[in-house]
Amino acid sequence: MTDITLMNATELSWLIKSRQLSPVELTMRLLNCINNIDPMLHTYITPLPEIALSQAREAENQIMSGMYKGPLHGIPIGIKDNMYTKGIRTTVGSKLFADFIPDEDATVINRLLGAGTIMLGKQNMHELAAGSTGTNPFFGNTRNPWNTNHMPGGSSSGAAASLAAGLTPIATGTDTFGSIRLPAAMCGVYGIKPTYGLISTHGIFPTAVSLDTVGPMARSVKDLAMMLQYMAGYDENDPTSLQVSVPNYYEDLNKGISQLKIGIPTYYLEGLDPDIEHLFNNAIQSLQDLGAEIKEVSIPELSMSTYSGYSIVTGEASITHYEWLQNHSEKYSTDIRSFFLAGTLTNTPQYLQSQQARRKMIEAFHKVFLDVDIMVAPTIPITTPAYSKNWIEQNLDVVRRCIPYTVPINLTGVPSLAVPMGLDQNGLPAGMQFIGNHLSEKLLLQVGNTWENIEPLKFSLKKN
Repeated sequence: MTDITLMNATELSWLIKSRQLSPVELTMRLLNCINNIDPMLHTYITPLPEIALSQAREAENQIMSGMYKGPLHGIPIGIKDNMYTKGIRTTVGSKLFADFIPDEDATVINRLLGAGTIMLGKQNMHELAAGSTGTNPFFGNTRNPWNTNHMPGGSSSGAAASLAAGLTPIATGTDTFGSIRLPAAMCGVYGIKPTYGLISTHGIFPTAVSLDTVGPMARSVKDLAMMLQYMAGYDENDPTSLQVSVPNYYEDLNKGISQLKIGIPTYYLEGLDPDIEHLFNNAIQSLQDLGAEIKEVSIPELSMSTYSGYSIVTGEASITHYEWLQNHSEKYSTDIRSFFLAGTLTNTPQYLQSQQARRKMIEAFHKVFLDVDIMVAPTIPITTPAYSKNWIEQNLDVVRRCIPYTVPINLTGVPSLAVPMGLDQNGLPAGMQFIGNHLSEKLLLQVGNTWENIEPLKFSLKKN
């Protein structure tokens, strides 16, 4: 029998609904795993055993009394520590906010708790959601469960690593220039960066406000659909929130991808590590075998992504942190301080050029989507690196290499579903992303579910 700590939330949900599994038993098993394993992995900053058990007992009593709320009722969840939780410290992975206790829940936390989830704890992250490795000198470097000498990716490092290690069935992430998709790739899990504005960012500590998004992370596409159903929707407290109807994300999951037109942007075929190139070519063949029509597409406008991404992320972050950088610079790690200070050097013409480039990229994407249904690309061009002693230089290098592959999605505001595509020669996961037009999450989940059914992590380049 499968260990319940490694079951997908969809499977757990059915067992809980049919009263074959107690939310209290499940929560206790997970808390025990966190207690035993997390001191090595550092996926949680603030575990919440007392709160989790109290919520689990309440959920169990409600379910036994016939007050079942839906598929998330009784499901434990990990919360990224840049999301406000009322009365519970929210560090944003930073020494600067080590003792910050919000007086409200973020909108997305309200929705998830209202659906009956059980909060296992606040999860580790790259400091201030501004890095891609999972390094955190204040709360411990998160380790990759596939090989603890390797990084898990960031900034949603705790979420991805805890999912891979069986320390939570579902988790929340944020994505400003790749922070859901990059760790999903390195840890072999699933995550979706949704259309900008689909999920409220009210109560999320900002990194770059015109790019910040919130999304679900899990071990299966069905779990993502289950979470997105509750997380998405208009919020009057968020000025960027979209007033759009939320579709049923479940109904087309099993439709397959026969005759679906999938484009491969040639931009994403440059600079790939050999293992990533090999695994991606294998994935393309598998998609064709599943009935998809594949064609390469050219989007030369994406060459502006790196310049625009750096200018906007650092510029907007420097506005948020300006006073703290002046008065408490010692509370920032070296790489994050340098990253944010670079934003203070961004001038208005550079920022406006970057915003204009975004518009050109959006128009280019819309043009491509007239010919294809979705696009597919490697999530990042590199295999998962081992942690280096020179972590400052390594952090900046990982951002430099990966941001061109992830930030175009943030700049254009379109959704992207990160999925595993196999194991490299070191036995570590690699990932790819299905990219859709605005508000095409339902189609992306349909494609992702079909892809998941072939069990992509069984494909390995590792030599026996």
